[in-house]
Amino acid sequence: MTSDSPPLLLTTERLHVTQLPSDAAARVLAYYDTNREHLGAVSPTRPATFFSTAYWRTRLAQDREDFRHDISLRLYVLPRDAPPSSAPVIGNISLTHIRRGPLQAADLGYGLDRNHTGHGFMTEALRAVCDYAFSGMGLHRLQANHLPENLKSAAVLRRLGFAVEGYARDFLLIDGHWRDHVLTSLVAPPEPGLLAGP
Repeated sequence: MTSDSPPLLLTTERLHVTQLPSDAAARVLAYYDTNREHLGAVSPTRPATFFSTAYWRTRLAQDREDFRHDISLRLYVLPRDAPPSSAPVIGNISLTHIRRGPLQAADLGYGLDRNHTGHGFMTEALRAVCDYAFSGMGLHRLQANHLPENLKSAAVLRRLGFAVEGYARDFLLIDGHWRDHVLTSLVAPPEPGLLAGP
């Protein structure tokens, strides 16, 4: 990907899953601001400037550079009934810590607006991202971790075929406390684009 490449856009039945430009900072900020408590309860501590448009203008530009350098891929989930240039942000998905060489792996993270849970949106969006990670990026393994009590996240990963691989004590610092996490992974299917389930 070059610096002038168009943003990555994945389209599903109901959603656009895409990179966003710096001028979408206000939309991204609105998503995180609306979901401060909902997402904050499962997220690491954020920078002091996190809830500002200046932070998100810089962050969105950096996200494009990080993808260009094969470091990470950060995407936003938008309803498909509006153009990506104006649709509200209802979720986020990231592939971080991309490792190449003999590993070909990345860490998967995601969040969904509290008003859009329970409709299968995250399963739909993640299926498209996982397919792209395997077929478009050539990754072999995706790792996703969740708090033991986060049963909704566990169910989403199970639907996508992620397998539980272990339990990590004091794995991540969240809200000032070291929290245990369940470790899961998904490996590329023999034929890309064949992830299980509707």
